[in-house]
Amino acid sequence: MTYSVIGRCRRTGRLGLGIATYSLAVGGRCEGVMANVGVCKTQAFPNRTNDPLGVKLLAQGYGPTRVMEIFAGNDTEHGFRQIAIMDRDGKVAGHTGPGCRGWAGHKEVADCVVFGNGLLGPQVLDAMVAGFLMNPDDALEYRLLRAIEGGRDAGGQGPADAHRTERSAAIKVVDRCDFPDVDVRVDVHEAAVDELRRVLEEFKLYEEFYRGRDTDPSKAIPQDVFAKQLDARRVKERA
Repeated sequence: MTYSVIGRCRRTGRLGLGIATYSLAVGGRCEGVMANVGVCKTQAFPNRTNDPLGVKLLAQGYGPTRVMEIFAGNDTEHGFRQIAIMDRDGKVAGHTGPGCRGWAGHKEVADCVVFGNGLLGPQVLDAMVAGFLMNPDDALEYRLLRAIEGGRDAGGQGPADAHRTERSAAIKVVDRCDFPDVDVRVDVHEAAVDELRRVLEEFKLYEEFYRGRDTDPSKAIPQDVFAKQLDARRVKERA
């Protein structure tokens, strides 16, 4: 029981993945996001080798459709997988195998694929697309988050009389460097999507501070000093 979104910012070229699920610690399974290359995510009954292999093949010049064909040819259990692939140019491929349980499907739109299994119904995917497209000029991480929140608000996982809450969630975004630009996650929480927003918003307050420690360490202030300045700013904003 999982719903996810892979997306691209057409303006900046940033790529990312957002995911929410009943399973635990899903952020540790977001292995298929590579800067300047693309995104690959397998879920439902995931083959863990798919995602690193997928971005490796994209880096070698294979298109998403061809990568999906390779997966199908190499995996006797392909019918139990749910997979979405996007390259850096926004070309996509999606697959929902007949072995995925509950209501399962995927939807492709410009710069975005939403997909999920064990869901209330197709309205979950429609709401995710609407969330992603709502404010196209926003940072990609917030567009991914709104897609996840839209899926949750549309019913999320399970039938209406047996809803399963999201216990873990994650967002991962890459830009031009080999390391993630944003990598936030909630491993175990009774309201993981709400908690993910809190974690992301807190991280964004520190983002420039951390970037400055990397690019201009001689001018970096101690982290406890920055935290005190941040607390003072919060108090002033609440006043």
